[in-house]
Amino acid sequence: MEHGDRAGAPVSFGESGQVARVQGHLDRVLAPFGDGDVAQAMRYACSGGKRIRARLVLDGARLHGVPEARALWPACAIEAMHAYSLVHDDLPCMDDDDLRRGQPTVHIRWNEATAVLTGDALQALAFELTTHPDGAATAEARADLALSLARAAGGQGMVLGQALDIAAETAGRPLTLDEITHLQAGKTGALIEWAACVGPRMAEADTAPLAAYAAALGLAFQIQDDVIDVIGDAAAAGKAVGKDAAAGKATFVSLLGLDQARARAASLVDRACDALSGYGDDAESLRALARFVISRHS
Repeated sequence: MEHGDRAGAPVSFGESGQVARVQGHLDRVLAPFGDGDVAQAMRYACSGGKRIRARLVLDGARLHGVPEARALWPACAIEAMHAYSLVHDDLPCMDDDDLRRGQPTVHIRWNEATAVLTGDALQALAFELTTHPDGAATAEARADLALSLARAAGGQGMVLGQALDIAAETAGRPLTLDEITHLQAGKTGALIEWAACVGPRMAEADTAPLAAYAAALGLAFQIQDDVIDVIGDAAAAGKAVGKDAAAGKATFVSLLGLDQARARAASLVDRACDALSGYGDDAESLRALARFVISRHS
């Protein structure tokens, strides 16, 4: 792992070739979709990004002896699901954002109808990839992955978190710290936990250590997002910043203050790393990822 310099560069994590292999697999999967607007927008939405969720899948699979060739299928599935969530979150009826990963959002680049359909298609693709026979080796493991992904992405997980976030914007009072923690456990944490637990699910092994790691990691990730929204630069972040404060939304930073929010995130990273103790040095890439999460600027 390379630590950031005095200028505040984020630490690096994992193996850089993973990103290229995930993108290559996505490119191959999407190649047969043709050149229509939705197909083009699917490729556009799936390009770029740090691939944190995919790397969680690949590293967790490696820890459990699952070949990367098999793990790439659910790794790309979680990236498709994440991309769908971003496309829909950016819509005018949701967060109304014009910029994502430094590029115009899908509804700006094309139109709102194409963005809705693109998100729908990416969500369907996520389940297609999750249940692909070249992924998990057994039908039971593939079914478990699909069921758990549905729960993580839907009305008990990510969608619930997004609904609570939207409701908070018009509530008569700001959310409490416990309420924000619960909201973000769904909106951000549910898919991160699913990604981390793919490896043991594919191996039909115990998910508890990686679930504990991911629960702490997901919350640290969101706290850092709140920090970036306060002190970040839009060009570096690749998206609008300062929106939460402008909207008067309660965040980890607004409730804890900047220094305490950062301290809370660092403590959560320590907790995440402690959860990996049973894996020894084999889990160092996951520890590096956790440290990266609270050093990033986007």
